[in-house]
Formats: sequence, C-alpha cells, structure tokens
Amino acid sequence: MRVLVVEDDAVLQNGLTVGLGIHGISADAVGTCADALAALATTSFDGVVLDVMLPDGSGFDILRELRQRNDTVPVLLLTARDTVADRIRGLDDGADDYLGKPFDLDEVAARLRALRRRAVGRATPVITWHDIELDAERRSATKNGQVLNLSRREFAVLLALVERPGIIHSKSELEAALYGWQEEIESNAVEVHIHHLRAKIGRDLIETVRGLGYRAKT
Repeated sequence: MRVLVVEDDAVLQNGLTVGLGIHGISADAVGTCADALAALATTSFDGVVLDVMLPDGSGFDILRELRQRNDTVPVLLLTARDTVADRIRGLDDGADDYLGKPFDLDEVAARLRALRRRAVGRATPVITWHDIELDAERRSATKNGQVLNLSRREFAVLLALVERPGIIHSKSELEAALYGWQEEIESNAVEVHIHHLRAKIGRDLIETVRGLGYRAKT
C-alpha cells in the first residue's frame, strides 16, 4: 500500500512516514498544498493522509479539487481541528475518514488499511486466491497452509496482482507498489520479483501479457 502524507510539521511528517513504513505502508510526504496537488496529479496513490492547516492553504481545498476532478483516492483527514463542524465539513467535502490530533499511529495504519479494503471491495484483510492466502495486515502468505517466505517487495507485487485477478498491471503500476514517489527505480526490479514469485508459488499463477504487463490468473 502506498500513501501520500500531506503534513507541514516536520516531526509529525517524519513520524508518520517512518511509522507507517513499519506497518508495511509506503509513505511519501509533502508539506504544502502545491506539492500535494503536484504529486497527486502525476502519481497513483492508494490513500492520502491529509492535514487541514497547511502553510499555503487548506487541506479542504485539496480535497475539493480532488473530488471535482473525480479522483476517488481514499482520503483520511488528520488534523487538530477536531470539532464536530470540522468533521462534518471534511466528510461532506469528500473525505473518507477523519482522525483528530493527537493520534495513535497504529490506529492511523488500521484506518488506512480499512480504506484500502473498501476501495478494492474486500470485507476482510485476508485474500484467498487459488491455494494461496494473503493477509494484507500481517503481510504474511501461505500456500496450502505452508508459510511462504516472501520479501517485502515480493509480497507487495503479489498483493497488487491478486487484489484484482485477471486485470493486467503494467510494469509502471507494479513499480508504484514498490517504490516511493521520488525513490530511484531499479530498471529490472519488477521482472526479478516476478521471477522469484513464480519460483515460490508456481509459474502458471502469474501470467505475462506481452507488451502490456502481468496479471494474476483468475
């Protein structure tokens, strides 16, 4: 799962980025409305953690612009402005959830996972696919009940594929599941992880669609 953190407080920004990473959520961070809109216009995220009070405007403005252009990315408002009126305004403007400061990092991660499940139409964190079970919260996988020893990035690629089996994922889409917004991308990383996954789960479960990308077998 890859999210954008929009928070101008450097300490909170760093804490969220590092803390969410511990929970297996890749977090890119910006501190202004302008940078947030630029990132959201050029990169696909699974969610946004959005502060309301920013140095060059309001998180509500970002939220309204996203929804006006029909961007359905899940948004969790995270702010010290926690009155009932603020919560109503944020939800009516298109936020999916609202959490006041101070906050518990475990709860932020849990709410982001719940928003992701809702976005892809899953009721539980466990995905059953053929003889494989993936637990998106615990980042664990089993095949016929036996634990699969997957690296963090192997798990990220497999999860991206099996959340929507039968759908073709381009190389760039899978790279987005592996790397941060401004992180240097290794040229053959996706191919390497696909190769390792096939060796661990079976070659026929991940299909190559020549010239387009990869898909999980239905």
